[in-house]
Amino acid sequence: MKKAYVFPGQGAQFVGMGKELYETSPLAKELFEKANEVLGFRITDLMFEGTDEELRQTKVTQPAIFLHSVILAKTLGEEFQPDMTAGHSLGEFSALVAAGALSFEDGLRLVHARALAMQKACEANPSTMAAILGLPDEKVEEICASIDDVVVAANYNCPGQIVISGSNSGIEKACELMKEAGAKRALPLKVGGAFHSPLMEPARLELMEAIEATEIHAPVCPVYQNVSTVGETNPATIKENLIAQLTSPVKWTQSVQQMIADGATEFVELGPGSVLQGLITKIDRSASVSGKN
Repeated sequence: MKKAYVFPGQGAQFVGMGKELYETSPLAKELFEKANEVLGFRITDLMFEGTDEELRQTKVTQPAIFLHSVILAKTLGEEFQPDMTAGHSLGEFSALVAAGALSFEDGLRLVHARALAMQKACEANPSTMAAILGLPDEKVEEICASIDDVVVAANYNCPGQIVISGSNSGIEKACELMKEAGAKRALPLKVGGAFHSPLMEPARLELMEAIEATEIHAPVCPVYQNVSTVGETNPATIKENLIAQLTSPVKWTQSVQQMIADGATEFVELGPGSVLQGLITKIDRSASVSGKN
């Protein structure tokens, strides 16, 4: 009987996120105020009372979700006894801080640097993503490989749900071919760019410098990383995987399957929304899932 804590990625944000935590927990309030100081702007104002549009900006979204998730874990105190942690894309940084591999401040600085680097890469090279429903992984990969433009499988979310990432024209062509191949849906997403694809290379190089300059400690439990899908405890390996993450696919299905193979029976999602609970249920119906937000 092992408990896994999982942390959501971009897209889970909502106006008012974290406000109740701030108002009811002195520790949460202290950490949120520390975050305002580290970032140099009052992110709490945008989280608690901002507009959807303000929260959707990558440079706000990523630190906001990270803060909500990590501060939730911190306020659990002694109750937070993870046997393993994992996070979806951005959530991996939350998982590393929660497991003690990164300090709160270092994690926040890296997430902020990541958001700015990704925003810059998106502006320099307009690109996009699309969700493909109802096709086997292999078929999606095969169609992506057949297109001349940059198109790759970016998020393996659960069986029958993959997000692809690439150039605008490549994604448009891929969506047509996916529908022809029998996809239930091929839905372009409202995102800033082609995350987890080779088009994020400028952001990866920028973030690499920040990650290499940051101290990573051995976590208190294995952290299942998006790139390798296995429980990692070696700081050097964790660092390598974190650097590779921006241009590599998020192997969420494979990570959850590996966690279950390694004994996870209970998954708790910490952070805004409940997307990961839904995905985990689709990956394995026998898993117990719950969440706190």
